[in-house]
Amino acid sequence: MVSDAGQPSQAPARGASLGLPSSGPGSLAPFTRRVGGYLVDAVASALIAWAFTAPAGPGNWSLLVFGVLTVVTLVLFGQTPGHRVLGMRLAHPTPGVRLAPWRAVARTALLMLLVPALLVDADGRGLHDRLTGTAVVLD
Repeated sequence: MVSDAGQPSQAPARGASLGLPSSGPGSLAPFTRRVGGYLVDAVASALIAWAFTAPAGPGNWSLLVFGVLTVVTLVLFGQTPGHRVLGMRLAHPTPGVRLAPWRAVARTALLMLLVPALLVDADGRGLHDRLTGTAVVLD
């Protein structure tokens, strides 16, 4: 007998443990959208670095630009250019409070290693977000 075949999953909704809605504004951003935001930021960083190193390629300068761009925009605006383009923002542990610079630096340093961003929890947050108490949510 298959009595519960039509029953919804008993798994909690993504973000429920963080007190976030399951969908709509303020819900956790899906992995594909977060990757898209990262790619927008990476390309923008490479173009900015290339503007200063042309005609040579940007090399590792683009990584430096990525770090500075990410930290500055997260602290000032709560979102990177990639987040902005794709309708996301960084949720802070205390609503209405600007992200502390140490959180932005730690999160960005871990993101630049890339591996922590790929290690996700049940909610889909990367290790860099778990360690800094943040989450990327839909705007």
